[in-house]
Amino acid sequence: MSWTRKHLLDIESLSAHEITTILDTARAFKAVGERAIKKVPALRGKTVINLFVEPSTRTRISFELAAQRLTADIVNFSAEASSLKKGETLKDTARNLEALNADIIIIRHSASGAPHFLSRFLKASVVNAGDGAHEHPTQALLDTFTVLEKKGKVAGLNVTILGDILYSRVARSNIWALTKLGANVTLCGPSTLVPKIFEKMGCRVTHNLEEAIANADVINLLRIQHERQRRSMFPSLGEYTSLFGLTKARMQKTKPDVLIMHPGPINRGVEIDSDIADSSHSVILEQVTNGLAVRMAVLFLVNGGKGPQEVAA
Repeated sequence: MSWTRKHLLDIESLSAHEITTILDTARAFKAVGERAIKKVPALRGKTVINLFVEPSTRTRISFELAAQRLTADIVNFSAEASSLKKGETLKDTARNLEALNADIIIIRHSASGAPHFLSRFLKASVVNAGDGAHEHPTQALLDTFTVLEKKGKVAGLNVTILGDILYSRVARSNIWALTKLGANVTLCGPSTLVPKIFEKMGCRVTHNLEEAIANADVINLLRIQHERQRRSMFPSLGEYTSLFGLTKARMQKTKPDVLIMHPGPINRGVEIDSDIADSSHSVILEQVTNGLAVRMAVLFLVNGGKGPQEVAA
């Protein structure tokens, strides 16, 4: 199936075929990244702007490197040093960036729906790098890519997402991607952070950690999103760790080939023990590596690429 979308705003609106097209294109770009010369001219002459209004390490740098590997000109926008601090609206900021001939604007914003808002009036392509607690599509794509690479399939796998689901854009995007590709998704964490309403998205909700991890092929851990919580959702971090932290003792009750994932940043000793994060089960750093290929694929496709068949051989 050929890609036809101008923007990447979320996973919810994508079909399984569209998700697969991105993953197949990312696989082709990962092969490019293993060559001695890692650049391709797919975006030569194009300008990509990283419009990050929220802090980021992995996502921002990954998009920057992806644009460079595609031979684009890249501009990193700092909200703290911009006219946003003087009261300029997001719309005016984005339109001024587009007036400088931006072809692709990658946006991370604390307001859910900010990328969708920009896409309604910009001629440039818009890529969502995380909007509030709504979605983080490229994180879900790189997570799914990593699962597919390690397990050879997604359909039929038991995937447990453990932690702060309520405030997590990563969780929402992962749920959409995994269920569309046929995985069985279980959500687990405190009842205040994992309400039953998520069952409407096609997953199972449990507050029993041992039950959630016993048959899991993949465990994707999420940190507590303190910056989005307006009140305390559990008594203390110590209590959270004692009830829902992935410890060495609990790890012994999982499948011997279970994959351990985390989108980062990791709060070691809270949601996961350091020994597990650094173990042979962990693919956390491989997720970061795969993020580069996935983001190259996304930039390539929203710029008019049709699929993996167009990636330079």
